[in-house]
Amino acid sequence: MIDRIEQIRAEAERAIGAATTLAALEELRVRHLGRKAELPNLLRGVAELPPEQRGAVGRAANEARQALEARIAARGAELEAAELRERLERDRADVTLPGSPAAPIGHLHLLTATRREIEDVFCGLGFEVHEGPEVELATYNFDALNHDPAHPARARTDTFYVSDDVLLRTHTSPMQVRMMQQHPPPIAHIYPGRVYRRDSDATHTPQFHQVEGLAVDVDITLADLKGTLLAFARSIFGDERNVRLRPHFFPFTEPSVEVDVSCFACRGTGAMADGSRCRLCKGTGWIEILGAGMVDPNVFAYVREHGYDPEQVQGFAFGMGIERIAMLRHGIPDLRLFYDNDARFLRQFG
Repeated sequence: MIDRIEQIRAEAERAIGAATTLAALEELRVRHLGRKAELPNLLRGVAELPPEQRGAVGRAANEARQALEARIAARGAELEAAELRERLERDRADVTLPGSPAAPIGHLHLLTATRREIEDVFCGLGFEVHEGPEVELATYNFDALNHDPAHPARARTDTFYVSDDVLLRTHTSPMQVRMMQQHPPPIAHIYPGRVYRRDSDATHTPQFHQVEGLAVDVDITLADLKGTLLAFARSIFGDERNVRLRPHFFPFTEPSVEVDVSCFACRGTGAMADGSRCRLCKGTGWIEILGAGMVDPNVFAYVREHGYDPEQVQGFAFGMGIERIAMLRHGIPDLRLFYDNDARFLRQFG
């Protein structure tokens, strides 16, 4: 009987080693170790053997059963690992492929899109686009632009200083003088870029964006300024818009004006269709959009040796906040929304 046990064990071990699937392995377990299998029946029949045979046969049968159980467990682990490897190979994801569904490709930030629209308008009017340094000399930021030594903007409470005479520019206007030093008249330029001031609330941020404009020639007048800004306003806010100029003061222009555009919400009437007061223009029919004026002769005097004799040339300058233009066009109530990186806000302008 011991020989038969060894024979059963050998046959079962060969079959287990040849099993290629977990299902086949389970079938072998039932065949060799199940309730009706020969080896368990032999083990149950040990008690019927003569006493002198029981010990040896029982020991051989138990060893065979334990050996087969261990062999089945080991082979099962091998087959599970093989099946896992095969599944991983079959289900491998190529992370370089587009998602399903495809993710949106993204779009320009609203401020970038607005800046490019403004640039396109002025390029169409014959202006060139130039950029300048954001870390600026106080000479260009204040002195060359006719700022009084006691002007409030020079205070450290209003401006970010790097050193006594180096600062983060408070406007893009320094590019007026820089470009006049490099280019003789006539010129027609715009200067977009980031600027920095110590402000932070719903309508101000420490860093924001401006577009400065400058045109200089021998016969430029305030009428040219108004015509240029009217063309800009109609391109950005609609063909029915008008502009008006109100007297103001800026250190580097004389005369200086604030420029308003007729309200596009109430069509310049100050009242909505239901008779209520227009909330956008507050019932005035006009919306302030930028500051402008004729270049002050003192600014030209600073670059006289570069061909800008104030007795011979004149020009106009203007400056606007890109954030303000975007807020007006899209009805955005809080400037800080541009910088919060809230995808729910940004997706509206894709």
